[in-house]
Amino acid sequence: MATGELLKAEVDPSTLEVGAVVTNSGRVSAAKMYEPHAPSLPFTPVQLASLDEALTLASRTTGLDFSVYLGELGADARAKAEELHAATTRPTHAVLVAVSPGERRVEVVTGEESHRRIADRGAKLAVMSMVASFKEGDLSGGLVSGLRMLTDQAGPAPKHV
Repeated sequence: MATGELLKAEVDPSTLEVGAVVTNSGRVSAAKMYEPHAPSLPFTPVQLASLDEALTLASRTTGLDFSVYLGELGADARAKAEELHAATTRPTHAVLVAVSPGERRVEVVTGEESHRRIADRGAKLAVMSMVASFKEGDLSGGLVSGLRMLTDQAGPAPKHV
């Protein structure tokens, strides 16, 4: 046999699966049913439930409107986060935690009322805690931890008489 010649393997067509044939060149061509893959989500159902619980508890405890944005923030991350915050139902009482893992950015935006109850120092500590978890690959745990810290910082909702 000369260099470069391929051995043609003999394939018995009766042993092929349904949808497979031997082509003229001796190659086996097989048709397979398309199976769509489930989209890759950043959170498992358990993590989503934990995050939802943390958001609900934070809002109920403090009377503030907590929300989380996960996605690209763009070149001016702070401006995008402030734009998202302004689009909330009650921006003065809103606390937005915006995280862009791909851009390695975390922004916390507070409204007028929520800023009175969450000091900048407390927000920075919450961000540092979240970033530490994110570095370990724990996105949901970091968000839950950060929300709990912000909730503790804001304290309970004021009582109206």
